[in-house]
Amino acid sequence: MNKDLLAIFEYLEREKGIKREVITAAVEESLLAAARKSIKGLINISVHINQKTGDIEVTAQKEVVDNVTIPEEEITLEEARLINPYAEIGAWVDIPCTPQDFGRIAAQTARQVISQKLRSAERDVIYEEYRHRVNEIISGTVKRVIRGATLIVDLGKVEGILPDRFYPKTEKYNVGDRVQALLFEVRDTESGGAEVILSRSHPEFVRQLFIQEVPELQDGTVTIEKIVRDAGYRTKLAVKSSESKVDPVGACVGVRGTRVKNIIRELNNEKIDIVPFTEDPIQLLINALSPIEVRKIDVNEDNTVVTIVVDDESYPAVLGKRGMNARLNGDLIGVELQVQKLSDYQQISQIQRQQLALGTDPSLDQKLQVEGISSLVIDAFILAGYDTPRKVLSQPVAELAKIPGLTVNLVTQVLDEICKKKGLKVG
Repeated sequence: MNKDLLAIFEYLEREKGIKREVITAAVEESLLAAARKSIKGLINISVHINQKTGDIEVTAQKEVVDNVTIPEEEITLEEARLINPYAEIGAWVDIPCTPQDFGRIAAQTARQVISQKLRSAERDVIYEEYRHRVNEIISGTVKRVIRGATLIVDLGKVEGILPDRFYPKTEKYNVGDRVQALLFEVRDTESGGAEVILSRSHPEFVRQLFIQEVPELQDGTVTIEKIVRDAGYRTKLAVKSSESKVDPVGACVGVRGTRVKNIIRELNNEKIDIVPFTEDPIQLLINALSPIEVRKIDVNEDNTVVTIVVDDESYPAVLGKRGMNARLNGDLIGVELQVQKLSDYQQISQIQRQQLALGTDPSLDQKLQVEGISSLVIDAFILAGYDTPRKVLSQPVAELAKIPGLTVNLVTQVLDEICKKKGLKVG
């Protein structure tokens, strides 16, 4: 009985989940390579391992002939029948040929091949168990830290890798800590094995946390339509409900915020914004910025850049730390988002309007008429002495807003329409 080999079988079967038949086949194949090197001249060599005892038997085949001319390949009928009583001329018989020192030679020769085969078998186990679990949340224990801050996580039968770039820099882990992560992918390694890659920074990790916490997401009543994330700083979700009676935002937040608080705790106090989804990207942006009021929205010709104007006191909140909040809101609607202070916008607009007023366009001296603006509003301008577009463009917004019956918004609307008609894009 080969106790050492049996111990290896039992360990790999128990700890790695590799079936004994797979291990045996891998070892037999590797030992066959060693046998061919140590046994010269014989043909059709084969290796068989008894799975119960671990004993190794090496055999070669010889042809039964009347007269032996090639001893390495032929055997007489008399000798053959000592091995197999039913042997006949022309048949092939298996000849035991296990070398006396085969155990030592085989161990030295086959070690590398066995290692490769077992890695391949282990890879198959990993694929079988984890490939269909991609995008699921799994948990394990930090086993060790390598290459700076990359974590090796014990998942049970296999180890997962949580690269340092796949979890926020605000998170710190020690050996023995429990960690939850997204099963990001299962990929082949250069050595022929497979490895399980984990992530805590991917937006899908937050999506799966919400699915765990919110029954309405599990049954499909509420869906997460958009999710963007700057891991460690903020996540934004746009959600919608298939039933009018179910508030999608309220379902995700939970009673007194219990559901979202559990997720925030798991994310180490990362901020989470949940907004109602709409197909209109501009309305979705307004939802994401609420309760901050957007004073003006402008979209460029190819719909890739959106510029918004907000009150000066709201500007820092809209922009966020190092511009992260503005970038996330832009990602949420799929554009580049630019943010402008109201004071800066008004100052630039005033300069542009004054430059237009100083031009030589004779139509600026015609009677004031603005398409789409009520005649009562136009009459208010004329009664105050501003009866031509040039006169209106020459005055600051604040001065025009003093006219009875007019507001800053009305004045701005009139000015914008005049500029638009003249081909001037203000701001």
